[in-house]
Amino acid sequence: MTITDTQNNTADNGVNVDALLGAREMLSGAREAAQFTFTAANEWVNGTHSRSTVNEFFGLGDNQAHRQPYSVDTDHPGIFASEDNGPTPPEMVLMGLAGCLTAGVASVAQNRGIQLRSVKSTVEGALDVAGILGIDADVRNGFGGIRVRFEIDADATRDEIEAVIAQSQKRSAVFDAVANPTGIVVELG
Repeated sequence: MTITDTQNNTADNGVNVDALLGAREMLSGAREAAQFTFTAANEWVNGTHSRSTVNEFFGLGDNQAHRQPYSVDTDHPGIFASEDNGPTPPEMVLMGLAGCLTAGVASVAQNRGIQLRSVKSTVEGALDVAGILGIDADVRNGFGGIRVRFEIDADATRDEIEAVIAQSQKRSAVFDAVANPTGIVVELG
């Protein structure tokens, strides 16, 4: 999500830009409140099937919660001798990237007074499973590359829409996490 200078705002894309700008102003003066910790809990179901749930998180200096817990099952497809009870974990990463960039597009467009009629994206991640399966130790386990393609119908020029996408990308937490190294600690509790 991104906030830039407010322009004549005649668009209604369902984003409360005034609230976002107010939050930005408030958090600029209270940097400790801007520190958030999101948590996902996961439980193995069977085979390669597991269920991840998000509910509580920390932000604005206190514990917070979604209005309800949200769960997603992940699994692997039948071609990997699995039951295909949900998207694969790598597909969840792609869905997270699509959702984060799209939220940013809606927010930036709203703030710039650009009325959106439709926003669609396709996110493709190229992955060589020879690394994951231990066939070739020199093959990376993760995506070798990701491509995001937007189709946006809006009251704006192509240059204006490209600028909206660029600003969304610049402020996207998921884009940043995927595009840049992120320190990860894995431990047994």
